[in-house]
Amino acid sequence: MRYLPHTPEDIAEMLQAVGAGSFDELFAGIPPECRRSRAMVLPEPLTEWELNRHIDRLAGRMAVAPEYKVFIGAGSYDHHIPATVGFLTSRSEFATSYTPYQPEMSQGTLQAIFEYQTLTARLLGMEVANASMYDGASALAEALLMAVRITRRPKVAVSRSVHPLYRRVVRTYLAPTGIEVREIPFDPQGTTDPAALAGAGDLAAIAVQSPNFFGCIEDLAQFADRAHAAGALCVAGFSEPLAFGVFKSPGRQGADIACGEGQSLGIARSFGGPGLGMFAAKMQFVRNMPGRLVGETVDIEGRRGYVLTLSTREQHIRREKATSNICTNNSLCALTAAVCMASLGGSGMRELAQINYDRTEYLKRRLRAAGVKLPFAAPTFNEFVAAFPPGFAQTHRRLLEKKIVAGLALEPYYPELRDHYLLCATETTPREDLDALVREVQS
Repeated sequence: MRYLPHTPEDIAEMLQAVGAGSFDELFAGIPPECRRSRAMVLPEPLTEWELNRHIDRLAGRMAVAPEYKVFIGAGSYDHHIPATVGFLTSRSEFATSYTPYQPEMSQGTLQAIFEYQTLTARLLGMEVANASMYDGASALAEALLMAVRITRRPKVAVSRSVHPLYRRVVRTYLAPTGIEVREIPFDPQGTTDPAALAGAGDLAAIAVQSPNFFGCIEDLAQFADRAHAAGALCVAGFSEPLAFGVFKSPGRQGADIACGEGQSLGIARSFGGPGLGMFAAKMQFVRNMPGRLVGETVDIEGRRGYVLTLSTREQHIRREKATSNICTNNSLCALTAAVCMASLGGSGMRELAQINYDRTEYLKRRLRAAGVKLPFAAPTFNEFVAAFPPGFAQTHRRLLEKKIVAGLALEPYYPELRDHYLLCATETTPREDLDALVREVQS
């Protein structure tokens, strides 16, 4: 009982309120075989300082920067975060804000979301963006469901070069609906093979990620043309939005829906979460978008104000007409991304993206010179695939002992890519770390 905040008097009062004389009577409705028959074995309590030391010891078992040189991206990227981001997002009116059901009481929150939507739409080259979603994977799944609602077709095609965990979430979402998910293979260049779409005239959507899981830049315009010719929608996914600082945005290439992960925009990696689901589309599809949309208006006195223009959720409209059961947007993460994008500005975004591109190209050149094969010839951003000699897993473990995490093994996700590793470098990776990786790979 020492771990519970309630006193014996509190417990007796609560039991009396529910009409139970004891804990055993309270849980009498649970079959005995389903109840724990002995006390939990828990360690003795620690002081605050002992607990901090314990947590530090646990953290020391993890291979994280800056102690380790980590060359892994795979959907989560290490970037410098402008000081303005933490300063503004930690303000109490943002950090503790609640869902803005009452616009007259939530103008600050609504305006922040509106600014996020505006910046997101500009970055992705789309006409409208929603207030955000949970993460990139759920955003992709919701985009495909949206395409099915629009086209009323029961099949979708998803590139195999889309992040494998995103594809797993898509299958989880779509399995109960009966929607068929077809996978499009990737070609020797590391990009989606368009030939596999021949004769596919019954699709609701074609989903392609760019940069894809291998870091390769896809020709989204080609897939947009193919999708439109077949009466389908083109869904452009992404896990690294910074790439659109130097490469064409999904909207400029004809995508109907753009969705993906916004973690790179000022959100710390934090061992995998929280993330930010960015979602944008053409205006003609706005009423089928999931989540909600904040709009700008004027009150009866002509003053500018913000409202929830679209709230197509189960909480707002009849369930059968809801476009999503998403209960909220990642409001604080969306605000974080908005502050980051506003802090960088258009020129800053381009400059930062160029630094990331150059850093990765430098590592690619050094590895090629060292005799490492780079199997995919397509242009890349932030990360790329390297094919190492057979048995590189042993070298990978040896480098880990030297506090170098030399990429992500692709074999668990793509069995045919044995001894292939996904390597990543961003602006946070100094050149001496890149040189150190090349030296260790050669030794």
